[in-house]
Amino acid sequence: MQDLTRSQKARIAISSFKTMANALALRGYFRPSGKMGRSLADCLIALSPEIYGSMNDARVVELKGLEYVIDRLPRGIEQATRLILTEEEPFGETTFEKIIPPKRRRSCYRISENEICFVISRGLSEIYDILTHITFLNIEAKKIGSHMVDDAGNVTFEWKDLEEAVLKLDQLDGRELEKAIWNLSLILGRSYQETRQSFEHFEKNRKAGNSNSLFHLVYHLGTRIANEMKSRDNYLIVYLTPSLMNIIAQQRYGRNWADDIKAKLQALGLHQRPLHIISANMHSVVNLVYGPAAARQCTVGTGTVPDDPLYDFINCIREDSETVLAFAREHGLCELPDRSGTHIDCQIIDTAQLAGVPLHPDVKIDFNREETSAPVLLVIDYAFGAQAFEAMDCLLNPLSEEPMRRMNVESISIMGKAGILPGKKGDIMLATAHVIEGSSDNYMFENDLDRSDFDPDMAVFTGPMITVLGTSLQNRDMLQRFQTSWNTVGLEMEGGHYQRAISAAIIKGHIEKDVKVRYAYYASDNPLDSGQTLAAGEMGVDGIRPTYMVTKVILEKIFPG
Repeated sequence: MQDLTRSQKARIAISSFKTMANALALRGYFRPSGKMGRSLADCLIALSPEIYGSMNDARVVELKGLEYVIDRLPRGIEQATRLILTEEEPFGETTFEKIIPPKRRRSCYRISENEICFVISRGLSEIYDILTHITFLNIEAKKIGSHMVDDAGNVTFEWKDLEEAVLKLDQLDGRELEKAIWNLSLILGRSYQETRQSFEHFEKNRKAGNSNSLFHLVYHLGTRIANEMKSRDNYLIVYLTPSLMNIIAQQRYGRNWADDIKAKLQALGLHQRPLHIISANMHSVVNLVYGPAAARQCTVGTGTVPDDPLYDFINCIREDSETVLAFAREHGLCELPDRSGTHIDCQIIDTAQLAGVPLHPDVKIDFNREETSAPVLLVIDYAFGAQAFEAMDCLLNPLSEEPMRRMNVESISIMGKAGILPGKKGDIMLATAHVIEGSSDNYMFENDLDRSDFDPDMAVFTGPMITVLGTSLQNRDMLQRFQTSWNTVGLEMEGGHYQRAISAAIIKGHIEKDVKVRYAYYASDNPLDSGQTLAAGEMGVDGIRPTYMVTKVILEKIFPG
């Protein structure tokens, strides 16, 4: 029998993880330390995702992976022994504490000290994401648990020291704190400096109310595993309610979200005007359009706003968002916070009210249009994975079926962050096609954006993009295979699903077939470089130029100067 290549083994591992996750959703529960949980763990271990670094090394705890996962799970997840995944429930009428993780927009509720409920409103991608994180967390918890006792079965000195540190955490300082971190590093199998860096990461989040300390996290993960070894009754258990699967692909959340947008457009009298949809963050369009007029006094060094380079100016006004928003609300901006549970906020900008509003001299936009033909910008926040299909599909549906009243959609622009394969953080990718991982679906389109639209000194890569199942379900061998066989330049989670909805809307006659489509991504990471994965941290100031350059190019395409 011919041996499988490593990329083939990786694809099988992803397919198996997806199949088991779907089966668990139908079964309704599983124990991460039980048979089905171990099968999920085996898939993740076989895949060995780049983002989880040293997960497969039993000697060390993967600290960067822990930071990444804990930032995307609710505070106190390490103490939970019952996790519930369910559809929307009327939690707003209860006294349960609502928790939203700092790096993932999802609603979670603490039912008790040991029970947390996840409200799933973003489809299968969200289920896969949560199950992947829980599986990784359990793998690392078992490593920690193995370091609690010595060969004779006695609790180690380091673990006793950890117990003391947890009890008097706020009293630790100076030499005593350094000693506690040193002992913790022995439990984790990491150097003092690595442990210190992670400690500081968690302390920053702890003080912001987003997570517990690294001492607390390690102690409770290890204690849970010790309790599980005493009795099967102590196992962590994950429930997926029967009603959860009933809402998958039913588009209830997306339909309510789209209906809110259309109702607001009609209430503002904008529903018949040319509409340009932009999937982006909630700051870049507003800052570019309104920032210069709103922040006239902002300076960089000795310069003044009109003379400062665009990206220096943007960096200057980032902390002055309320001033910019206040001005924008008086000049055509209508904010539409999500009420549906999709976690996709929106902004509507009536460009008829922008005539005469001064722009930065580096931005070549002409807003002068007759009021009846002035375009309307609909900026929608980032969707999550397959949720993008539901959101865009519902949004592009007509205002009414009988008689059919369509919105006048002239362009759809998707601006996102993605992992890059041939370049580095901060580079830009222009998609020529989307290949959806794990299926035969691939979508070609004519991208209205071109390399010549961007600054000559900006690195821009053009080619197909992979729409992946999840950021945590990738490894080097598979990505290199995509790069060599498909000539892909990057990976992301939404583009293929957006294009599937756009193609469907064209076929159904809901939008014109010549609608302008634009896809541009800036590189938030390079998963083939261990120092540039998502677990390595945020881009910070380095993300300003690519983010705002893409935004600028999209706006200049919509409003050629």
